Amino acid sequence: MTTPPDDRSFRREMATAYRSGWHFIDLATAIPHSGDSLMVTVFGEPVVVTRGDDEDIRAYRCLRRPRGAPQPVRCAVRYGMIFVNLDQRDHRLAEPETPAATAVSATPRSA
Repeated sequence: MTTPPDDRSFRREMATAYRSGWHFIDLATAIPHSGDSLMVTVFGEPVVVTRGDDEDIRAYRCLRRPRGAPQPVRCAVRYGMIFVNLDQRDHRLAEPETPAATAVSATPRSA
């Protein structure tokens, strides 16, 4: 028989295993007009999804600190579905380095 995990290990597992992925929130039709918003809880964290005046959908993490500004969360709309990713690490694609056009000089072994 296994024992249930304690609260700390459970939170650590949730943070490492689940927060780094994209999670379905709702359909984009749930917030049809600019200014509409949707409040959801994702892995114990409150997240507000809103449609701006420019018709873009954005997500914000609600901070529990007093007078804290909402923290942006990565948000994507695919096929009419809203997805968020709570991972705060930078996942921008790195630009592939192009090899320099200059020739590399090498000293022959016999020299």
